[in-house]
Amino acid sequence: MKLLLLLVVLTSYTAIPQNLVNRMFTFPQQTNTAHVRLTTSKQDLRAVTVCLRTFTDIKREQAFFSLATPSIFNDFLIFKKGGGDGFDLYQGQICFEGHEWKLNTWHSVCVTWDAASGLIQLWLDGKPSSRLFITSGSHIHGPIIIVLGQDQDSYGGGFDIKQSFVGMMTDVHMWDHTLSPCEIQRYMDDINFNFGNVLNWESLEFQINGKVLIEEKQSLCY
Repeated sequence: MKLLLLLVVLTSYTAIPQNLVNRMFTFPQQTNTAHVRLTTSKQDLRAVTVCLRTFTDIKREQAFFSLATPSIFNDFLIFKKGGGDGFDLYQGQICFEGHEWKLNTWHSVCVTWDAASGLIQLWLDGKPSSRLFITSGSHIHGPIIIVLGQDQDSYGGGFDIKQSFVGMMTDVHMWDHTLSPCEIQRYMDDINFNFGNVLNWESLEFQINGKVLIEEKQSLCY
């Protein structure tokens, strides 16, 4: 427990690359301040895949992953809509409906986007959405701020308590290309997948702000 508290204190002030395999972030309460800020050296992205695993009992809308640039606050956002099974994904605003979402259940979420084709796609627990067109030719250009657990309505801030994430999150990875369906399936199954080259859960550089804990990843015992 003392080691855990020390880790939380240290990461509140400085970004230190850490191996979080078999660990998770716990966001234990609604707040407009608590979040995890991630750091990457890659500042020009023409394609993106983001994958994460999440667990929550909150029905209302909430933000999982928010990437902002000075000109576009929702440059890449994974946002769970309230009261149903819908997701809002931003590179332009687009909504995906019809995915089976259950409370108090671990879910694996992946989103792919490619600037050349302009297509974006959601994968939830191994099941793909339709591939939808947003716009082609655009790209994400830094300086980039990435936040877990809050929606940036301004560059690095503007958090809304009614959109804050409450629950557990783990295995956050980000790539500068779109993963193939087979690669996404390997991530979903947690079997021999290549870790992210933009964000890597095995060597994650981050800062914790507010009440966010690092705990052992919960799994079933057999």
